[in-house]
Amino acid sequence: MSRNPRSGMADRQQARAPVFAALGDETRLLLVAKLCGGQPHSISQLTRGSKLTRQAITKHLRVLERVGVVRSVRVGRESRFQFDPRPIERMKQYLDFVSEQWDQALSRLKSFVEK
Repeated sequence: MSRNPRSGMADRQQARAPVFAALGDETRLLLVAKLCGGQPHSISQLTRGSKLTRQAITKHLRVLERVGVVRSVRVGRESRFQFDPRPIERMKQYLDFVSEQWDQALSRLKSFVEK
């Protein structure tokens, strides 16, 4: 039984949508930027310099954790959060694919107009 290739594409797009949604928030983007340095950070470290409460930061971290961009590690009584680049890398691959399709479409349009 042959599987519809468009169905696979839709499945992959549906899997990416939560990551795009999670990163669509300015606070979560800031948290990702802070965590990109490679070092795990505690909630208190991530709250420092922010007007948000620890509880608000925790809620944002949980959203990022659900989509796999961040993971928490217990260190004693404290949770430390670290960045996982894999979902971002998959998004980049997808955006590169979309960009290539646009480039091809524009090339076809240019060729058509020039004829």
